Amino acid sequence: MQIQEGHAKRIDIVSDTHGHLSAELLEQIAGADLIVHAGDLTSEMDYEHLCCIAPVRAVLGNNDYYRDYGPDVARLCEFDYEGLRFAVAHYQEDLPVTGVDVAVCGHTHRSKIERSCGRLLINPGSATLPRGTRTPSIARLYVGDGAVMSAEIIPLK
Repeated sequence: MQIQEGHAKRIDIVSDTHGHLSAELLEQIAGADLIVHAGDLTSEMDYEHLCCIAPVRAVLGNNDYYRDYGPDVARLCEFDYEGLRFAVAHYQEDLPVTGVDVAVCGHTHRSKIERSCGRLLINPGSATLPRGTRTPSIARLYVGDGAVMSAEIIPLK
């Protein structure tokens, strides 16, 4: 899909970094308009690093409960961006079923993008510790004017 620069915002979606932001990951997310992290950061310094790259919407994962990312990072994050309603949770079952255009989860370390319950459901996989035969990955969205223009999984080396 052809995307016109300036009309679309780029959202990079990351999950399950587990205290390691690889050089490849940092290279890929440079220039993002928004970073969404679906939990298991496990490093306050990594969270601060991501916040220096772009605004961040993040949630707590099952390995984050002893970390202090501040009051903006909870189990569920719901927000509006470019005319779309987003919900982010580490576990898919914690996501709202209705009232959301884009739902983001992590935890499984397995990437997927699918339509479910009238919404786009995204799990970026793990940027650090993929499961099975998968490679590390993130997801990337281009959005604007209340629509998702493109959604893809980006494999990392």
